[in-house]
Amino acid sequence: MDAIDPRLGRLLDAVLAVAEDLDLDAVLERVVVAACGLVGARYGALGVIDDDDPARLSSFVHHGMDPGTVARMGALPTGRGLLGQLLRDPRPLRLDDLTEHPAASGLPVGHPPMGAFIGAPIRVRGDVFGNLYLTEKRGGGPFSIEDEAAVVALAAVAGSAIANVKLSVRSRELSVVRERDRIGRDLHDTVIQNLYATGLGLQAAQRSGVDAADVQVRIGRAIESIDATVKEIRSTIFALHDVPSQDRRPRTRLLAVAEEMASLLGFPPRLRLEGPIDTVVDRDLADHLVPVLRESLTNVAKHARASTVVVRVEVVGGMLELEVVDDGVGLPDALRVNGMGVANVRERAELLGGEAQFASVVGGGTRVLWRVPL
Repeated sequence: MDAIDPRLGRLLDAVLAVAEDLDLDAVLERVVVAACGLVGARYGALGVIDDDDPARLSSFVHHGMDPGTVARMGALPTGRGLLGQLLRDPRPLRLDDLTEHPAASGLPVGHPPMGAFIGAPIRVRGDVFGNLYLTEKRGGGPFSIEDEAAVVALAAVAGSAIANVKLSVRSRELSVVRERDRIGRDLHDTVIQNLYATGLGLQAAQRSGVDAADVQVRIGRAIESIDATVKEIRSTIFALHDVPSQDRRPRTRLLAVAEEMASLLGFPPRLRLEGPIDTVVDRDLADHLVPVLRESLTNVAKHARASTVVVRVEVVGGMLELEVVDDGVGLPDALRVNGMGVANVRERAELLGGEAQFASVVGGGTRVLWRVPL
């Protein structure tokens, strides 16, 4: 059996190195480093084309030169000379000596000598994103036609990796928009309604025939309600700046909510997390579970007058259960359909094919059970 060309192994290693990151700057750096290793180039660079001016480079990622050399050279290239040749004519270019090309404009003072050259465009969905530049074959001599083919192949992989990063960024941006929309709905359903109800209570206290003691009681309740509302707004702002990221596990997010709500409750909730939560709860489900926990603990803080609350999150027989039990005053005689965040909690359960139950506990307190299928 014929031996496998070692270039194929190097190309595979380069492809894997480029494709394993979702940060654009990191991907660009990986492309340059991988390309140098692929063809044995001493120096490599990747110039990104300016969106507003396709005749120049907006950024320049390089590899192989020490910091002292870079400092002596001054400003990084923007696309003049031979680098501009690929901007004008985005096709692969291989030269035995770059200084002999008609477009060459000489190297700046302090620049290391460079001869052999390979350039290749990087395309993202058909459009040229930038150019890959490689110079100086280690060991001397020119780059081969096989080297050029390998660089062109890597440039194609790099284009796919960059497209993937851009798609991931857009997806994260959409997630942020959806999360902020949800926070806006929560503000409307809870904070604004609470302030409106507090205002009505204060108006009632102004009516004639209400004795001074009752007025003081009503004002005291209004102050407590406003204070709770301000704390909830702060919690909402915290959520706005802490949009869950892809690398945060459900357990971590649940613990963060419990810690966040401790100041609003006046005591830390007891949290029991049972079962393979991080394994079976995907991000979409967690994006419902976490707000339901926050809503439930907020209700305890605002309405229950409780001294303890126990939270249980458990995987049970193909279902995910969230149970919140407090030792407060229990549910009102008539649970309002749209009050106390009930509508939001129920809606999130129904969207996932589950249910939400609300009940008073014998001896005092409230139990909320939120169950959805996995």
